[in-house]
Amino acid sequence: MAKTYKVGVIGVGGIANTHFPGWKESPHTEVVALSDIDDATLQRVGEQTGATRLYTKAADLIADADVDIVDICTPNAFHTPLAVAALEAGKHVLCEKPLAPTPADIKKMIAARDKSGKLLMTAQHFRFQDRSRALKAEVDKGVLGDIYHARSWMLRRCLTPLRPGFYLKKLSNGGPCIDIGVHILDLTLWMMGNPKPVAVSGITQDKLVKQPGAFSMWGGEIPKEFDVEEMAAAFVRFDNGATLMLEVSWQLHHDTMGEDMQMWLYGDKAGAHWPENAIVTSLNDTQQLTKTVLQKAQGREPHAEECIVFADCVANDKPSPVPAEQSMDVIAILNGLYQSSEKKKEVTLKY
Repeated sequence: MAKTYKVGVIGVGGIANTHFPGWKESPHTEVVALSDIDDATLQRVGEQTGATRLYTKAADLIADADVDIVDICTPNAFHTPLAVAALEAGKHVLCEKPLAPTPADIKKMIAARDKSGKLLMTAQHFRFQDRSRALKAEVDKGVLGDIYHARSWMLRRCLTPLRPGFYLKKLSNGGPCIDIGVHILDLTLWMMGNPKPVAVSGITQDKLVKQPGAFSMWGGEIPKEFDVEEMAAAFVRFDNGATLMLEVSWQLHHDTMGEDMQMWLYGDKAGAHWPENAIVTSLNDTQQLTKTVLQKAQGREPHAEECIVFADCVANDKPSPVPAEQSMDVIAILNGLYQSSEKKKEVTLKY
């Protein structure tokens, strides 16, 4: 009889609620333990999920001998100590993005992972959308040829998260770069084949949140304690000669009311746009321009899918679908962006 892996989730008041359906649907897992510093939230989610082992201290969940997998859904600043402790306790770890605030933190996770022999995965759910997988399959076939440039952005208008875990630097380590930039950047690097970033020139801004009456459609007035960036942009160079332009924002005066997330990949054979999933090329021998839109199947919700895929990897001894080494490249770029903005010059990435 196949083993059922027992899952413990740390931080259950937010993104964890998108994970629970995946753990429930997986034939390999069962959520048995929860941890949250807010007891009322803990009791409510315990009733909703059926989990009976409820801990207000994450260390107690990690020490639970019956827990096989730890799902970390806390503010960013706590990812590294919790993941390292869970790995050292012999647990497999799925950790919400960003995996950690700095490359040095991720190195600690990798060391703990390697010593424990357990699986570590970053929850980058955009990789698990059907349309993302469809485009990645075409890229891997070589349809675009050599990808030498990319443009990516994730822009919001008046959509700043108003929970302290997002806008206080001591908890988040950054603003939209760390919150949503990590999504589009991870997706773009994955599509490009994960080239090694070597240099970043970047800028951060906080102009709009400082204006009188600054507000977010997610709750009203921007708190005075807000101390992270509201917008950032970067130009990235890679070791293979490829380049990338990145833009992220929570508050930009952008035409779209809500969120605009797009990516362009430019290769020597064709270009591609996501999320439209269009392949754009020219047939030089006939001087024709062509555009093909890939079929976009409607599959399982991607947060749930990533949990199901992770559980399958644990059960069947498969490698991590989103390895920490790839997340380290993402975080190195975002850290480089912050450093470049502070120094007002391009910085070389060394990590």
